[in-house]
Amino acid sequence: MAANRPSEATANWWRDAAIYQIYVRSFADGDGDGTGDLAGVRAKLPYLVELGVDALWFTPWYLSPLADGGYDVADYRAIDPAFGTLAEAEKLIAEARGLGIRTIIDIVPNHVSDRHAWFRAALEAGSGSPERDLFHFRTGRGVDGEIPPNDWVSEFGGTPWTRLDDGEWYLHLFATQQPDLNWAHPAVRQEHEDVLRFWFERGVSGVRIDSAALLAKDPALPDFTVGQDPHPFVDRDELHDIYRSWRAIADEYDGVFVGEVWLPDTERFARYLRPDELHTAFNFNFLACPWDSSLLRTAIDDTLAEHASVGAPATWVLCNHDVTRTVTRYGRAETGFDFAAKTFGTPTDLALGTRRARAAALLSLALPGAAYLYQGEELGLPEADIPLDRIQDPMHFRKGGTDPGRDGCRVPLPWSAREPHAGFGATTAPWLPQPATHAYAADLQSDDPDSMLSLYREALRLRRSEPGFETAGQPGTDRLTWLDSAPEVLAFTRTEGLLCVVNLAAEPAGLPSHTAILLASGPLDAAGRLPQDTAVWLRV
Repeated sequence: MAANRPSEATANWWRDAAIYQIYVRSFADGDGDGTGDLAGVRAKLPYLVELGVDALWFTPWYLSPLADGGYDVADYRAIDPAFGTLAEAEKLIAEARGLGIRTIIDIVPNHVSDRHAWFRAALEAGSGSPERDLFHFRTGRGVDGEIPPNDWVSEFGGTPWTRLDDGEWYLHLFATQQPDLNWAHPAVRQEHEDVLRFWFERGVSGVRIDSAALLAKDPALPDFTVGQDPHPFVDRDELHDIYRSWRAIADEYDGVFVGEVWLPDTERFARYLRPDELHTAFNFNFLACPWDSSLLRTAIDDTLAEHASVGAPATWVLCNHDVTRTVTRYGRAETGFDFAAKTFGTPTDLALGTRRARAAALLSLALPGAAYLYQGEELGLPEADIPLDRIQDPMHFRKGGTDPGRDGCRVPLPWSAREPHAGFGATTAPWLPQPATHAYAADLQSDDPDSMLSLYREALRLRRSEPGFETAGQPGTDRLTWLDSAPEVLAFTRTEGLLCVVNLAAEPAGLPSHTAILLASGPLDAAGRLPQDTAVWLRV
């Protein structure tokens, strides 16, 4: 049965929520086996309450062989034993909700694990079987079918086709262990609708949709031609009917969706956010934007415009489990993010990156809409250099070892500077090696008023309590007004009484007239001006 309807005051909580992303394997280890788990998350709920977040987004916690960090799901209704049990998940959802924190889970609809019951049955049933119709099996090209069925390229590099001993090939846009589902098959649609109901019944408030623009494929699976429209597997029109059916289910439970939609076309991006489809989608243009005042302003304006066209709130995020950590990225010569540009040994000025990351935190949290915070960003963690023999990310291997992969942003968190393994788990060494991050430990930062953790705590407190941020989560109130400023200074008001200024110029910037400084990412200079790479919130 669906939960009771929320009051009008909380129905639109998701429009301006602060949402914290938890990568369970690396958050906190409750049983000391080296892997983060649900017991560890439950033990840290007081920390999350004090941080001031409204919801937790959990990356996949399902049964999985972990060939791709849990995004290879073997059973959507079971918790992986490394993380705990279904009963523990239900308890965590309830305990967090009792503390005022909602839960968002991850759904991976494009593919499953090669250990999933459906795929095992398809392998056993053989060519031409109904079981194989749930996936994309094809014969190859060439004299003996030795050439893949088409020329597509995997999201992880290389061909997205793997040939079986019986001669047929199966499609996997990601790792070999992640066979793509055939979304033209009614059983695939029905199963995912049932899975959504399963988790909404257990009290989750929302669902993040992985690779949301990739599910539907051209049934002919043709070769790819640059500029081809429609694309054979990205952003196909069939997707919108899928998400309309999902939205009807979410509406029964007052649940919300956030889609992972990587699209350069803003008009097509906005189509996913129409009132009968997804509630929100991640704003990757802002995440990938370089630390440049003109480009940032353009990204902000474009984002707000495309969302306003469909009445949806924007989302703002600086980093996630796939992206180079903010303090590292902003400390490099190239401060934007591009998967294709990731290489080993990129020089980084962490002091510069940290200063910019602090300013970016205030910028992103001042913008109208929902804010997402990836675990460890509130500690200012840098990207870790993982030894070659310890890298686990399939992206590294699929790209021939040239890409360092994503493990560097997934290193287990440091909780206590003086405990073994920085307090992540007291017994066994963590599943990924921790660099010397003890100086970033939460216990040290908690008592330091100048720490990154203190900055985030105060920013999130003000975001909840300061009248200038108030929108009550209502459509039409999520706007900002730009003020005249120097070319490399961003200055805007949200609602009457709140002003945000970010200085990216080499010279200090004077502040507009104000009655109080609410929060600054760094100290002002002796003349009360805002130094380079510094942000401030003002009451006017």
